[in-house]
Amino acid sequence: METRVWHYDGRSGQRRMPAIVPGADERYFTLHGDDADPGPYAFADLEPHGTSHHERAFGLKGRPGWRITFMEFPPSEIAVQLPKPARYGKWIDRFGLWRSIGVLAVLAILTVGFTLKLPPLIARLIPKSVEQRMGRLMVGNLGTYACSTREGNAALKALGARLRQDGDVTIRVVHAPMVNAVAFPGGQVVLFDGLIQNAASPDEVAGVLGHELGHVAHHDGMESLVRQYGLKLLLGGFGSNISGYGNALLNARYSRKAEAGADGYAIGRLQAADISPLPTAALFARLAQQDKEPGNAGLLLNYLSSHPLSSSRERTFKESARAGATYRPALDAAQWQALRTMCGDSPSR
Repeated sequence: METRVWHYDGRSGQRRMPAIVPGADERYFTLHGDDADPGPYAFADLEPHGTSHHERAFGLKGRPGWRITFMEFPPSEIAVQLPKPARYGKWIDRFGLWRSIGVLAVLAILTVGFTLKLPPLIARLIPKSVEQRMGRLMVGNLGTYACSTREGNAALKALGARLRQDGDVTIRVVHAPMVNAVAFPGGQVVLFDGLIQNAASPDEVAGVLGHELGHVAHHDGMESLVRQYGLKLLLGGFGSNISGYGNALLNARYSRKAEAGADGYAIGRLQAADISPLPTAALFARLAQQDKEPGNAGLLLNYLSSHPLSSSRERTFKESARAGATYRPALDAAQWQALRTMCGDSPSR
């Protein structure tokens, strides 16, 4: 009977499910199927990445992001070769219980200080190349759902250009019904098709996209991950939990300050592009109203949990409209149609 494992190779961000097969030399194993790199790999090079009642996960020495996860307890011929989780009683015995408690107390205080004060600084000190790799791995998990047509891609590029999209930012549309958008690390911005279908005009999408570009510019996504995971994010090999980090950002609830900063950034981009902020204000008002109506909770839950709406946010966009200004639509009719149909479904309106 084959023993299947979840597997990440640390490069593509794609989750595979090959079979793990012990070699003739019991010190080694290979991975067979699902386009996985077969190896061989040494059991001695595996590193425990935490265990639970439901799974056992292992990384590989010298391969950041490489991971296999047993969803059930592995068979005996494999289990005997796997490294055991580290135990920490011995160093406490050598160092002394009370000294250890004192050290742990100091570490706890430093951890609290880190959690409250250092995340913004740490987020900005993370090398750009590391942040970009993390972002690519996260969006790699969404790759099979990405939408792409020649006309739709051109419309998305035109929208980014209107908002003066930075050259290091990549914008894509994902085929999912949720009303949401998210900024991953490394300038990876994802718009969900549910948001586009719920929008009444391209100007509304432009406002949301400008908001996400603000989160990118302010490193809010990376700061959120640092707050949640601390230095484990980097020291533990972030590729080993890339799906968890992606889900954390999808459900992240940014601070009021971060949301206000992203709104301000969006308003500045809309003004520079001569795109009216009033449609974005209308979108916020409509989503807030729909949230109160029966049957809409599942559709809107994701956006409302990560981007809390308020009358003040609606008012901020409304008041930013310039009296007597001549605004131009974010996209023309053909581009808007191309954007709305790039996931292959007919637009709902």
